[in-house]
Amino acid sequence: MQNRIIIIPILFFSCLLNAQSDNLPPSVPVTDTYFDTKVVDEFRNLENFDDPQVKGWMKSQSEYSEAVLSKIPNRDYHTIQRLKLDKRQGYSVSYLRITGNDKYFYLKKYGNEKVGKLYYKEGINGKEEELYDPVNFTSSLKNNDKDSGHNFIINFISPSWDGNKIAISMSENGKEMSEVIVMDVNTRKVYPHVITNTAPANIAGITWLEDNSGFFYIYYPVIDPLSKQLNKNMQSVLYRIGKDPKELNPVFSRSNNPDLNISEEKYPAILAFNPDDRYYIGILVDAEDYRNTFIIKKEDLLSGKKNWKPLYDKESKVYYFRLTGDEIIFFSGYNSPNYKLCKTNIRNPDFKNPEVLVPEKKDEVFKSHVVTKDGIYYVTVKNGVEAKLYLYRDGKEIPIKLPYTYGNINLQSKGKNFSDLWVMGSGWLNQEQRFRYDLQKNTFTLENMAPAVEYPEFKDIVAEEIVVKSYDGAEVPMSLIYDKNIKRDGSAPVLMRSYGAYGDSFYPFFAISYLLWAKQGGVIAVAHIRGGGEKGTGWHISGQKENKPNSWKDLIACAEYLVEKKFSVPKKMAIWAASAGGITDGMAVIERPDLFNAVIIESGILNALRNELGGVGQTSIQEFGSVKNANEFKGLLKMDAYQNLKKGVQYPAAFITTGINDPRVTPWQSTKFVAQLLKNTTSDKPILLKIDYEGGHGGDIPVIQRYANLSDIFAFALWQTGHPDYQPKDNTPK
Repeated sequence: MQNRIIIIPILFFSCLLNAQSDNLPPSVPVTDTYFDTKVVDEFRNLENFDDPQVKGWMKSQSEYSEAVLSKIPNRDYHTIQRLKLDKRQGYSVSYLRITGNDKYFYLKKYGNEKVGKLYYKEGINGKEEELYDPVNFTSSLKNNDKDSGHNFIINFISPSWDGNKIAISMSENGKEMSEVIVMDVNTRKVYPHVITNTAPANIAGITWLEDNSGFFYIYYPVIDPLSKQLNKNMQSVLYRIGKDPKELNPVFSRSNNPDLNISEEKYPAILAFNPDDRYYIGILVDAEDYRNTFIIKKEDLLSGKKNWKPLYDKESKVYYFRLTGDEIIFFSGYNSPNYKLCKTNIRNPDFKNPEVLVPEKKDEVFKSHVVTKDGIYYVTVKNGVEAKLYLYRDGKEIPIKLPYTYGNINLQSKGKNFSDLWVMGSGWLNQEQRFRYDLQKNTFTLENMAPAVEYPEFKDIVAEEIVVKSYDGAEVPMSLIYDKNIKRDGSAPVLMRSYGAYGDSFYPFFAISYLLWAKQGGVIAVAHIRGGGEKGTGWHISGQKENKPNSWKDLIACAEYLVEKKFSVPKKMAIWAASAGGITDGMAVIERPDLFNAVIIESGILNALRNELGGVGQTSIQEFGSVKNANEFKGLLKMDAYQNLKKGVQYPAAFITTGINDPRVTPWQSTKFVAQLLKNTTSDKPILLKIDYEGGHGGDIPVIQRYANLSDIFAFALWQTGHPDYQPKDNTPK
């Protein structure tokens, strides 16, 4: 009887793996012609989520993946450890907002809570009061006979200028689209109307009127994540508290302002940086950092006028713009790929020949700035991993010595009329610490909103910053996190991370997930590849559109370095990316299937040729290109992992995840890739597709859900890289 108990799990697990190749979805090929090039799309039918066969196959794949993952020993290790460490932490604080009159608003989540609640206090030492629990919103929906499956989290908060009102944004199941309520802070009264069809956590947030009677927000006409009309024809609308939000009052949009030539994929957002500003700024948000921007007097807009005037265009290369009185403070990328700190006047603006306050730096990229009563504080970063703080005052640049060495710094201030400045810094091995900076004394005073915690179990883990030469000689920064006692004999499991798109940098942050991997004898490698912003706009452009192959070639070079330096060997290497990083990881395993043993991609762009047809694909045209352009089509075809999969190749193991409510990257990008991979690969390695039917692009979900997702990722990676604690009993497949 004991022998049967041992044999049955082995046979069951082997049967699971062998049966997958027989579970291919139906294929209804479509042939598209792009500029005389014919491209066959074998699984175009998988884009139709209304097809019962497609639905059934997706569900069967998720069930299969769950069955396989359930057989991995220690699958829940990561979740268990994170919850244990959360309990040690006690509670965490996020989304801190401070008004000019020193009112503090923030989300606070205790270790045993699923979601954070909204809290409030007056001053750092004031009495803490709970303002709102999102469970109350969920309960109100149930009482109104709506679906009892609703589970909302607070994903954004915005207090009015005086702090007497606060807008609370909530979303459910990773949809990102939010429902917003408004609370009177003094009476705790929640106004009866609920604002829908918006996503303030994503674009521009909420901009309050100077008299605190209402605000501007972006309205989405369509919010179905599977609709082709999603993320089209958005409008900035004015909402007056107490009015019915269904009576839309658009003030900046394609339909309301036809003379501005706003295209359907732009997000028209309205900004105000201080309550006493005399102007509203209108920006057309897309995937690029440089944007067409307009200006209007506040009294004109509020009186119903439509006389927006152009302020600057994309070619002016204005970045990180702030208005303070009649002065505009900004970073300029004009002839300055690392940016320079500049100033111009709103009465006679000149963005191509502005007053240069601080010129471009050779090895440092300007990241962010805040304007205070005492001057302009700004942050620079070298290679995306070494942050510095400066103050521009009285015509001089003043370096400020930080209390620690940081990989990443965020600044917070009350505005141009206040001296208050807070510096939040973190690194791969350092928790974020929040300090108040006193310019007169040149001192930093710790003002953490949550308790600092010691982690002695991670004392032997180190972080190392290196530079790797890519195939063409480009120097690629790479961050390594590992236990200092590991042997350099090729035995360490490696998990490589990268992104490389939209000019976004992969800044250091305190990731307990990475430390847990390192504690188990593994190496985390973060490759700061081209396409990101770690080395300025030139680094971004060199991984964009037709230059996109540089992104995955950089990743390959970094992986080869780790093998050369005997950190690991190919059979112990896994790569992990998300969203636009899916292009890099997908193409890396296609170009070098021998170099990696596993690939993990969350909500990835894997069918680049079709990307502009769903999610936020229209705005991503500037980043990756369009099939309507002959040269860009060629670039898209090169970066399309789905189309580049070849028959008869032994591809690595794959764990591909997507959320059914993803509004950014359409879920069929993942399902089509998995179908093609299953059809083409000749290896016996598992190909798993896991669809989260209560998730979206990865955010806006309860923390326990994210921990569970991470647990699966780490368990799969440790299984495939040979960690002994994660091997199913039959050790199959290898």
